[in-house]
Amino acid sequence: MTQLTVYPDTNPGEVLLDTHDAAEIAAALGGIGVTFERWDAPHKLPDEADQAAVLDAYGPQVKRLMDEGGYKSADVVRVKPDNPDREALRQKFLAEHTHDDDEVRFFVEGAGAFYLRKGGRVYRVVCERDDLISVPAGTTHWFDTGPAPHFCAIRIFTSPEGWVGRFTGDDIATRFPKFEGTAA
Repeated sequence: MTQLTVYPDTNPGEVLLDTHDAAEIAAALGGIGVTFERWDAPHKLPDEADQAAVLDAYGPQVKRLMDEGGYKSADVVRVKPDNPDREALRQKFLAEHTHDDDEVRFFVEGAGAFYLRKGGRVYRVVCERDDLISVPAGTTHWFDTGPAPHFCAIRIFTSPEGWVGRFTGDDIATRFPKFEGTAA
C-alpha cells in the first residue's frame, strides 16, 4: 500500500507524518514541489513483457505525460526478485543523488521506495502499482528497490540520455530505514 513517512533529516527515529491517504500524500509532497497522483494501471503484464510491450500497453498515459511536460523519451525499468544483479542495482540507487532532469515514474507493477530530502526533512514514499511520482530536477533523493525487488515503472525524461545521476557523496541513505518490500 502506498505510504508516506516523513522524518527530520537528522533523526530517522522520529516520525513527523505517516500516512496511506493519497490526498494527504499528494498535499505533503506538493509542498516540496513533487507531484504525486494515483492513476489506473489496468494491464496485468505477462512475465515475458519487454519494454516495447509495456510502453505499448500504457501508450495513452505515456503520451499524455510527454505532451504535458515536454518530455522527449521514455523507457521501462522492470526488476524481479530473481534478477542476478539485484543487489548491485539496489546499491546504485541507494546512494543519494540528484538529476538535471525531472524523475517521472509511473508504477505499473510491484513497489519501491523514494526518499526525498528537502527542507530539513526526509520524505519516504513507498510507491506501488497505480502511483505516478514526478520529482523535479535538482531534488536530492535516493531510491530503494528492496532486497527482493519486484517493480515495473515507466520512466519519462526530457533528455534522450535518460537516467543520469549526480551523486552527492553523503551517506544519509545508510541512516534511514530501508525498504523491505510489501506483502504479496
